[in-house]
Amino acid sequence: MSGTGYAAAVDLGGTKILTLLLDGADRVVAEDLRETEAGLGPAAVMARIQDSIRVCLAQAGVGPEDLEGIGVAVPGPVDLDRGVLTNPPNLPGWVDVPVRDLIQEAFGAPAVVEHDASAAAVGEYLFGAGRGTRHMIYLTVSTGVGGGFILDGKLYRGADGAAGEVGHMVLEPDGPLCGCGGRGHVEALISGTAIARDGETLVAHGRAPVLARLAEEQGELTARTVHAAAEAGDAEAAALLDRVAWYLGLTLISLTNIFNPEAIVIGGGVSRIGPRLLDPAVRAVRAGAFPLPAATVRIRPAELGGRSGALGVAALVRQRLD
Repeated sequence: MSGTGYAAAVDLGGTKILTLLLDGADRVVAEDLRETEAGLGPAAVMARIQDSIRVCLAQAGVGPEDLEGIGVAVPGPVDLDRGVLTNPPNLPGWVDVPVRDLIQEAFGAPAVVEHDASAAAVGEYLFGAGRGTRHMIYLTVSTGVGGGFILDGKLYRGADGAAGEVGHMVLEPDGPLCGCGGRGHVEALISGTAIARDGETLVAHGRAPVLARLAEEQGELTARTVHAAAEAGDAEAAALLDRVAWYLGLTLISLTNIFNPEAIVIGGGVSRIGPRLLDPAVRAVRAGAFPLPAATVRIRPAELGGRSGALGVAALVRQRLD
């Protein structure tokens, strides 16, 4: 994947922006992590992305003229041909934002825009938990839920580049409202946002005293708070995570039966809850999926952590420039 110049890679999320700068040998030579501050709107967030790239250039002692290309991984849905972020549920107010053109105009270097979960799938396939496979699914469970598919060694994007929206599979038609406007989607049931929402409901009804105490001490209630409360013996918080694990298991069963992958790699912040979620979900696949694909698939945690998407989109920049 090596090139002759530097490549900047940005992973734009609902809460965080991660930027890496790679040299011609694809070594990470600079890194910047900052809050997205999505509530400020598209123009402000695009300015933060550009500033993040400039910070990385300054760290490495190089300038925009040294950039061979820039990759930006963004939450879907995205029009890949035009590099336009169309209407992502986790970035309210973003409608038809021309991310690629704005980045190219700011730095004078060719830019590539990719769905964030697809970029992460490429990263894990090339450098992480998917190495050595040809059929791999990447599932990210974070602020939202997304997926990326490597089928027969190639990134699968679908007819319009919109493939991978695992978070919007319907599990409960009358379930909770999803950020996209639908009901009972995977994202509305197992994402970090969903876990925090259900935790807040427990606290509001006085049913989770340990969770309430931890939330007050921390000044916020997140999926991490729910996990901490469950580990500290809060029965209602534990039951909430058991329910999330069950829905995660249903999602994995469907993916296993439909795609018959060698590996499903699970990343994102919620995945760091670890065995409490993953172990029962894996057991559900072994018990509930068809025997042949259930015996084949290996369900693994991501190895690259928060860098999966940035490293993947950096690889895609090199490939497209080549």
